[in-house]
Amino acid sequence: MEKPDMKKWCHDHMHRYVLVQTHDGWCCDGFVEHIDDEVLCIAVPHCGGMDRAFFPSPFYPYPYFPRRRFYRQVFPLGALLGLSLLPFY
Repeated sequence: MEKPDMKKWCHDHMHRYVLVQTHDGWCCDGFVEHIDDEVLCIAVPHCGGMDRAFFPSPFYPYPYFPRRRFYRQVFPLGALLGLSLLPFY
């Protein structure tokens, strides 16, 4: 796919849960967060286990900062092979 076509395709799926695949075979799923002329930014959900805590405990150093639920992954538009819409439950 050409770069302008990929930009339009990504813009059509803004704020949706997608699977991104690059030319080198790397895949990543997340929410389309930002698109411009050069890059695509997606918010990837953090898959931490049951180690979340809502209140500080004596085992954590103070001040307590909660962990992020999403982290940002940036892809150059020229490296993208495809974009697939995924169901989010």
